[in-house]
Amino acid sequence: MNAIDVNNVSKLYGDMKALDHLTFTIKPNTITGVIGRNGAGKTTLLKIIAGFFPVSSGEVDVFSENPFNNLKVSSNLIFVDDNMVFPPWLNLSEILKASAGFYPNWDDHLAKRLFDYFDLNPKQLHHHLSKGMKSTFNMIIGLSARCPITIFDEPTTGMDAAIRKDFYKALLKDYIAHPRTILFSSHLLNEIDSILENVLLIRNGSVVLHEPIDDLKEFAVGLRGKTDVIEQVTKGMEVIYVEDFGHDYTYSVVKDIYPEATWLEAKKRGIELSPVATEDLCVYLTAKNKGGINDVFN
Repeated sequence: MNAIDVNNVSKLYGDMKALDHLTFTIKPNTITGVIGRNGAGKTTLLKIIAGFFPVSSGEVDVFSENPFNNLKVSSNLIFVDDNMVFPPWLNLSEILKASAGFYPNWDDHLAKRLFDYFDLNPKQLHHHLSKGMKSTFNMIIGLSARCPITIFDEPTTGMDAAIRKDFYKALLKDYIAHPRTILFSSHLLNEIDSILENVLLIRNGSVVLHEPIDDLKEFAVGLRGKTDVIEQVTKGMEVIYVEDFGHDYTYSVVKDIYPEATWLEAKKRGIELSPVATEDLCVYLTAKNKGGINDVFN
């Protein structure tokens, strides 16, 4: 049984279509990165899965049930973002104690050790924290709750690089010890690709691809060389991105679906082949056109 089933889901806000006929499944006990540009529909999708919003059309099943206003889903799922709200009269220590009674799988030992590690003040109020420290505390809640489905929506907002690295390590170590289904949306794919198993890439409310991260790393190949040679070699290929550098020199990214002989011939013709970073690939696949910002100046 899948942890999450999304079938032909659309979500409308008036005349605006935030999600457009999305269909995908999430297997249990996996970490999936939900990747896309601002306004792509990531947060809307995650909040629908969490049961916050109903769909306009289509079906969503979480634990084989419609998540909207569903007590079973809400008691087995946590949604972590920078807008988490806690009772303003409780300090951080009291919030941790209250969470222990709310989440059945709560690990108090982990919560306290993370709390101490990140030097949080137990007497401080959540709404008095800086943006980065709020994100850090929210992360502690999300990890310690150990919910069967854990959703992190841009959870590292305001964190500095060192704390982000510690968070990724903590998430991975706890996931290995206590597997659950984790959805993680982020703009920093280059930072999190080492902890992901799958990537769900969204553009304009639609699924561009849903692939294992290892397959995504071999999804495309970059070609650099003389413009006329690049144009000849890539003619008829599935080109994802093209950038001209002037002086008759071009960089092109094409889908890596062609036989090895094709690439050997390209090398013989003076073309340099290179892997394409997953973050760059996602940028190219969600661009409005194949030339990205460069097309504005052509």
